[in-house]
Amino acid sequence: MVLDDSKECLNAMRFAAMRAAKTGAGVEVPAVIPPEEFNHWIGVSDIMREEARDRIHAHFEVFAKWMRDRQGIDPELAIREGEPVAEIMAQIHDDPAIGVLVLGAGTDKKGPGPLVTQLTRNSGSLPIPITIVPGDLSKERLEAIT
Repeated sequence: MVLDDSKECLNAMRFAAMRAAKTGAGVEVPAVIPPEEFNHWIGVSDIMREEARDRIHAHFEVFAKWMRDRQGIDPELAIREGEPVAEIMAQIHDDPAIGVLVLGAGTDKKGPGPLVTQLTRNSGSLPIPITIVPGDLSKERLEAIT
């Protein structure tokens, strides 16, 4: 799964944690800082990079606490910098312990979201399956299908 501020991310996190708890697996949460956030002077970009990392850690801790308290899962955070799809692909190839990529699909009229769209196009070259979790599934439905 990929950490961001979306509702679909929340469902993907829930699904991944519940599934991991039932299968004895772990959860690794990748977060990607896109390069356009740092197109400033060097000193400013260093500060912005650190602020982005701090935001990611704070956001991750909310999910991690829920995973530890409710599912007994202690997730790992993997922060990368670059283009999101390329970095997610690299993380999958760099870490052979990753067994499934869980993505949350957006529910608006624009489609499932750029990550889901681009990563499913590359799914044939991935060494693992992708699970796409609809962003509007209820907690009860998530529990039933995990």
